[in-house]
Amino acid sequence: MARGFEAITKVTIHASKRDVWNALTNPEKVKQYMHGTEMSTDWKEGSPIFWRGEWKGRPYEDKGTVLAVEPQKLLKYTHWSPMGGSEDKPENYHTVTCELAGKDGETTLTLRQDNNATQEEADKMADQNWGPVMDGLKAVAEKPAK
Repeated sequence: MARGFEAITKVTIHASKRDVWNALTNPEKVKQYMHGTEMSTDWKEGSPIFWRGEWKGRPYEDKGTVLAVEPQKLLKYTHWSPMGGSEDKPENYHTVTCELAGKDGETTLTLRQDNNATQEEADKMADQNWGPVMDGLKAVAEKPAK
């Protein structure tokens, strides 16, 4: 169940669900579109997930827990970042849900992030944070395999 206001963004990617799934879950691909972030997890439900890197000269470590994994369909995890300024406690975590749909080499990826304080904050998160990430993911997923 979603908490607070939801940031929702959607992108159509000219690639198979398999390629989009790979871009979502492969640490080497994630690094290409998420500001050089080193993501680590085993993608098993209940396992920890970490994103480590440097943003504007400052090191960070975001974290969460994998909640659901349905290959090429659904990915759901919690996320908390110290850069958000909130305390590391459950009520400050967001739940991020990625849903894949489509066929014939065209995939629609819908991303939802709950627990935003206001609709304005949710819209800003969708537009300014997730929008560029989704555009980058699209570019990575659409890149021909070598």
